[in-house]
Amino acid sequence: MTATNKTPPSLTWVKSSYSDGQGAECVEWAPQPATLTGEVLVRDSKAPHGPHLTLTAEGFAGLVSLAKACG
Repeated sequence: MTATNKTPPSLTWVKSSYSDGQGAECVEWAPQPATLTGEVLVRDSKAPHGPHLTLTAEGFAGLVSLAKACG
């Protein structure tokens, strides 16, 4: 996992179905890099110009499992 402020400007971000819609716990991910490189970009939707995490497919799967277990 890495964190970076260099987010390509043309990415489409998808809000997680686990985001609560009330402004808290809003997580978005970008599907394009996952399809092209296998890396999944994840960010806080409240800070769209802030940093994002770059996860492997396995790391992203772990994050989704954690969200399901704690959700």
